[in-house]
Amino acid sequence: MHALGGFLRRKRTRDGNPGHSPPSNPTSPVTPTGSSSDQSSVPRGSRSSAASQSTHRSSATATLQNRPAEPAAEQQQQQQQQQQQQPMNTLSPQPPYAVAQHTPSPGTDPQNVPRISNLINPPQAEGAAGYQQHQGGQYAQYTSNNGGTAPTQPQKQHQPQQQQPQQPQQAQQQAQVAVAATQGEVRVTKGKYSLADFELLRTLGTGSFGRVHLVQSRHNHRFYAIKVLKKAQVVKMKQIEHTNDERKMLGEVKHPFLITLWGTFQDPRNLYMVMDFVEGGELFSLLRRSGRFPNPVAKFYAAEVTLALEYLHSRNIIYRDLKPENLLLDRHGHLKITDFGFAKRVPDKTWTLCGTPDYLAPEVVSNKGYNKSVDWWSLGILIYEMLCGYTPFWDSGSPMKIYENILRGKVKYPAYVNPDAQNLLERLITADLTKRLGNLYGGSQDVKNHPWFAEVTWDRLARRDIDAPYSPPVRAGAGDASQFDRYPEETEQYGQTGGHDEYGHMFQDF
Repeated sequence: MHALGGFLRRKRTRDGNPGHSPPSNPTSPVTPTGSSSDQSSVPRGSRSSAASQSTHRSSATATLQNRPAEPAAEQQQQQQQQQQQQPMNTLSPQPPYAVAQHTPSPGTDPQNVPRISNLINPPQAEGAAGYQQHQGGQYAQYTSNNGGTAPTQPQKQHQPQQQQPQQPQQAQQQAQVAVAATQGEVRVTKGKYSLADFELLRTLGTGSFGRVHLVQSRHNHRFYAIKVLKKAQVVKMKQIEHTNDERKMLGEVKHPFLITLWGTFQDPRNLYMVMDFVEGGELFSLLRRSGRFPNPVAKFYAAEVTLALEYLHSRNIIYRDLKPENLLLDRHGHLKITDFGFAKRVPDKTWTLCGTPDYLAPEVVSNKGYNKSVDWWSLGILIYEMLCGYTPFWDSGSPMKIYENILRGKVKYPAYVNPDAQNLLERLITADLTKRLGNLYGGSQDVKNHPWFAEVTWDRLARRDIDAPYSPPVRAGAGDASQFDRYPEETEQYGQTGGHDEYGHMFQDF
């Protein structure tokens, strides 16, 4: 495996304002200080904290309960009467969003951002090297916890919610049932925790409005990430609506490939968002070290993103900031989408210009109004970048030149791009909304049915029942932040309760 020198871990900035992103994974971190101990505060599909600590990831599998058999000869008539009077108490197993843990790839250094011998493909296009070196601007990094356990209460320990009996279903439908079960629920996340519930350990990332800290719960001793936003800076940058939208969207979603928000709170100066610590770092870092991904690897990550977008769109939520910087790898190598700062519920159309220039759809650039179609365009850009190592419209990093290239719409495909992949990209990266996959009558199913995804078993992938192509070399459950850069620590003391809260009324949902 050859060494990759001169790697720059600099990231693209979002249009308008640099962004920040949240961490992801399902294990509630803190002890709620003033919250009730009802089951709504327990993360769906997670075990109790004690059980979660003994396993690397939680499982939502229901236990099969079989009734003991009656003696056949003597009790036949009685058995028939019982079958008519009472149904069998059998629960069909609900798909666990889990996969067996596998070891790090050979040749990886557990103390550094890994180089993976089986995935490395040096850039083969002249644009790749310049593109990688030109990625400027600070961008927050976030991590997430893979244990799937909510922060426990001091006196009472949360118990897993009872699974409702359901009739056996085909394996193809199991993942859909598991995801659909969460769609009608809104998790209780406001005011559950306080800063006293956590011990701050180190900074994971910084952004324009604040930073993300690795913390450890003082109650269940699990590791989480707390995103701290400075109220004055959010107001100054006119990001009040986006910040409230991020908190609202994260509080409503629950999916194996989306980061989990466990709770929020605030003091007179700051907003706090408690999220999963995703240990494996950013897909951006892995992609830069690899140069580009082999076709099967890009397909795996693209398929997980497709399922996440399908879920968000089913709730009329558009994400609007898809890119490798916002995709985190959990300890098993599966993706978590983070940073919901631009996510918004849009049942019809919106006109806001936001996102990262390289990933903006032409309808956004031209201010024509847009809907979910922009996420499918961004998926095409993401796949292109994973396969080629650079984005199709990149031009010296100048946003205006990038916009001109986007509106011109000419994409050059290197010869090594798989023909099926190129066909999919041509049907995603198209300005014609009547031809863009995902925006047609078939919706996300058109994307999933494309020949490039032919071998993907979608229900197994939704359960994370397919091994990821790469496992980050991290120590599970130990707060291992080796995949994240070091930053100077915050000098301001958090948690000050005195003084006038000038902006508190603007963030009432926190």
